[in-house]
Amino acid sequence: MGKYVKFGASNFGLTTTKDILSTFKPITLEEMDAVKLMNRTDTKFVFHRDRIPEIFHRIQDHYRVLEVNGDRLNAYRSLYYDTPEFQFYHLHQNGRKKRHKVRFRKYVGSDLTFLEIKFKNNKNRTVKSRIKVPDFETDLQANSMQYIEEVMGYKTALVPKLWNSFERVTLVSKHNLERLTIDFGLAFDFDGKKSNMDQIIIAEVKQEKLSRNSTFIVALKALGIHPMKISKYCVGALKLYPGLKYNNFKAKLLYLKKINDGISA
Repeated sequence: MGKYVKFGASNFGLTTTKDILSTFKPITLEEMDAVKLMNRTDTKFVFHRDRIPEIFHRIQDHYRVLEVNGDRLNAYRSLYYDTPEFQFYHLHQNGRKKRHKVRFRKYVGSDLTFLEIKFKNNKNRTVKSRIKVPDFETDLQANSMQYIEEVMGYKTALVPKLWNSFERVTLVSKHNLERLTIDFGLAFDFDGKKSNMDQIIIAEVKQEKLSRNSTFIVALKALGIHPMKISKYCVGALKLYPGLKYNNFKAKLLYLKKINDGISA
């Protein structure tokens, strides 16, 4: 991991992320139905936000951008649940292949809130189940608990553990069944504790079948940016609950700090 080199937006005659996004052709929420990819493979990347102009310049002819009510940079807010003893967190930290995450997520621009359950199976696929709900629940309602138990296949006590928020750009490939999310301004909070990683970008390529021929993956490889397994929930938990065991996350946390400080690629 070498010295980080900045790539300013001015390199491409653009001054803000919104300016760059204006060069992409749009896609609507209704058109996005064809690429929900609720059962998929995920490939994640982490890099400094100053690299966005260069990356977008390389891929802009190959993707359309989600536009919601005229906005192409959309706000998200999530509330994650876990057991009182952080069972979901520990399963991830311990490298368990099969594991769940439970959250409420509000898509702020469209004013939609969902209860979402993500399951990572032992074939490295992500299966997401969700139902629309009126709003966040800081105490799980009976129908929500029933839904969680039906999806997960077992009962367990769950409590809210952390909030996170970020802004997201969603891109859809013009050529393949592929969706790409790029998250900016990651912040965590709970019960008066706060932490943010506002210089970090987390990008995720969602595909029906894993393909390294993705335009985005090829572009990042050319820039020396390689896949990295990362969980926003686990990072947030460590930021807000420093007493958690984190042996298997230690190297990643150091790398994230370097990127956020602008000293690593």
